[in-house]
Amino acid sequence: MDFDRADALNQAIRLLSLRHRARTAELLAPLGLHPGQEALLLELARTGPMIQAKLSEALGVERPSVTLMARKLEAAGHIRRAPAPGDQRATVVELTEDGRALAERVKRMWCALAEETVTGLPAATVAELPGLLGTLTGNVDAKRRRGDG
Repeated sequence: MDFDRADALNQAIRLLSLRHRARTAELLAPLGLHPGQEALLLELARTGPMIQAKLSEALGVERPSVTLMARKLEAAGHIRRAPAPGDQRATVVELTEDGRALAERVKRMWCALAEETVTGLPAATVAELPGLLGTLTGNVDAKRRRGDG
């Protein structure tokens, strides 16, 4: 691939990432949330209670980041954390009633953001996007894991 094409592609991905995160922050602020916290709530809504270390893996973020998010969400009453039965070193995280209600609001906001993001694209393109973006993510992850430079 020549530089001009590579630059256009990389710039488009970078700008989409930055602007999507900024728009996410705008939409989450009225809910009292920060980017990343919605992913934690949605994961718990999908899976139910989960060991915090597994939650970190599921979200693809470092454990200290999940610990910090969990502390803030717990202080706000959206989740509860408790020692895992049979392993006092592990912590189980689960949504509270308030957290479940907030997760439903986040789902509606998430749908609106997705609609906003793909406005003007043909339905067939929209249907292909998750697979295409997943492939791009997998390509970057594979190189990162191998340490290719």
